[in-house]
Amino acid sequence: MSDIRYVSEGTRAAIRRTRREDGAEFIRRARESVGFHRPWLTLPTTEQAYEYYISQLEREDREGFLVCVRTTGDLAGFININNIVRGAFQCGSIGYGAFPPTAGQGYMSEGLGLVLRYAFGPLGLHRVEVNIQPGNKASIGLVKRHGFRLEGFSPDFLHIEGAWRDHERWAMTSDMLDSGPEPADGPA
Repeated sequence: MSDIRYVSEGTRAAIRRTRREDGAEFIRRARESVGFHRPWLTLPTTEQAYEYYISQLEREDREGFLVCVRTTGDLAGFININNIVRGAFQCGSIGYGAFPPTAGQGYMSEGLGLVLRYAFGPLGLHRVEVNIQPGNKASIGLVKRHGFRLEGFSPDFLHIEGAWRDHERWAMTSDMLDSGPEPADGPA
């Protein structure tokens, strides 16, 4: 871990950029998480799929982060900012997923806070959006804790696990970052 630099550190979690060299560990965690993420999310579980995933993160309109346990560097999850649009919009779409066995222990909540501060700070975004399937209570709880507002419903929005899935649209603007509810102490 000595050659890996964190982009930002919190009390328990830290974020760092996703790299090509993370492939083997990411794939291992993704394989361990298949049942945990179904039907919400499909992750790259082969070298070829990871190669495509990382090539997408290397585009100018994307930022990819790994959420790590700050003291050990162990992967707790990932958070990506996708489809970044500049100009008058200054917006990005956030996608994320936790990895067991650290899921539910607050690392993703702290990691999302770090990513939001990066998005609204150095990245210069005005708005971020998250699209969540209505039955994904853990993910909805995560964005609510960070002060996102529900803006609408998109039927048949994303093709996941072989089907078009409905999603709720949640969003936050830069002025909402520190005015939202405080994240709850303890696991998230």
